[in-house]
Amino acid sequence: MNEFEKQLTDISKGMDYPPTPDIAGFVSARLRPARSPRLLSKTWAWSLTIVLILLLSLMLIPPARAAILEFIQIGIVRIFPQPIEPTVEPITTATPQTQMLQTATPNATLQFLETIAGKTTLADAQKQVTYPILLPAYPADIGEPDYVYIQNADGNMAILVWLDPQSPETVLMSLHFIPDGSWAITKVSPTILEETTVNGVRAIWAVGPYPLRFTDGDLDFTRIVDGNVLIWADDTITYRLETDLSLEETTRIAESLTSP
Repeated sequence: MNEFEKQLTDISKGMDYPPTPDIAGFVSARLRPARSPRLLSKTWAWSLTIVLILLLSLMLIPPARAAILEFIQIGIVRIFPQPIEPTVEPITTATPQTQMLQTATPNATLQFLETIAGKTTLADAQKQVTYPILLPAYPADIGEPDYVYIQNADGNMAILVWLDPQSPETVLMSLHFIPDGSWAITKVSPTILEETTVNGVRAIWAVGPYPLRFTDGDLDFTRIVDGNVLIWADDTITYRLETDLSLEETTRIAESLTSP
């Protein structure tokens, strides 16, 4: 070692060096696998189970179920078992080109039926819509409808009306075919609301009187339904069968619908 190297060695012995970081420990900690989060305690697990059971129990009780769901929807028809806010106005004005039956039963008169817009024949109505207009095969003597209407509101809605043979000025029943994407229909507080089926498909049975609100983006009006209504839907069409008959008879009619 020469003189210069000896001087550097002596100088270095008197210098203070910073502590060396624990690089090995730091790297080991980064490589160590993260711990899995601890599972919920048994107490919390039991609490969650009890809450779920209570909710499921409430869903089995019709009033509580209606309160939780707030509304029931079949196709484009939305039914509110309880009054909603704001209250639906008694009636608003619709354009003369789009009208609806004021009631399904039993006060509609021949004079009124003649004034409803869209009156046509069954054959012509089928040409105006893209879906099959089905007719009931029950009762056996029901025959074709006495009145047929096509209402155009971003989609052609077909309405078939049968008169009571024993009382020609009274509507026996009316059947509505409402395509998706046209009308939106809201029922508020039917007197009786019951869930049923039509050919295995979920359906709703509503008993009037109750307000029925029709909206399509441009029109918004309300009418009062006095009779009974069975509502069900398939992939593209919502069906409304209005009548004074019982649920059993109305269901038989609905399940008998077939292509003419």
